[in-house]
Amino acid sequence: RLMVLYLKNRTNFFSDNLKVLDIAPSLVFQDICKNSPNLDYISGDLKSSIAMTHFDIIDIPFPKNSFDCVFCYHVFEHVPDDKKAMMETYRVMKPGGWGILEVPYDPNCDLTLDDPAITTPNERKKTYGYSNHYRLYGLDYKKKLEDVGYEVRLDDYLNELTDAERKRYSLPEIEPLHICTK
Repeated sequence: RLMVLYLKNRTNFFSDNLKVLDIAPSLVFQDICKNSPNLDYISGDLKSSIAMTHFDIIDIPFPKNSFDCVFCYHVFEHVPDDKKAMMETYRVMKPGGWGILEVPYDPNCDLTLDDPAITTPNERKKTYGYSNHYRLYGLDYKKKLEDVGYEVRLDDYLNELTDAERKRYSLPEIEPLHICTK
């Protein structure tokens, strides 16, 4: 919901003709995009039944520089090789393109907690909070994106909304968006 509000109020997403890749789509966002005549939209996921195509994010089956916009919401924490996944999203984005690449993170941690010795679902749940997460990102997430080539701007759009708007849309208390450009 936050992303849709952001896209409507801060971007050209619903006005310009854009080729869009949405990784791990949500049904609501996918429906909005599929019904927007200006968008050439495709969604992809490893297994999701709603995705339009299936692929592993570390090997995206599209040529480099294919997409004006790339969305990847809460995916990298599920991928053993998150750097390779970030490199792939960068590879398929057109020069001048942009995307929103979000992960859950702990704003009180400077560094990402990522221990390759933690291998079982039980250990991952105990350490990262979820059995299917491979890490818990810290404030260095922005640098991780920059290290693969992105220019990253943190946007605190959520803080510009009123308490009533945040409540109406059931938005989190704080979650700056990572706006990534190539």
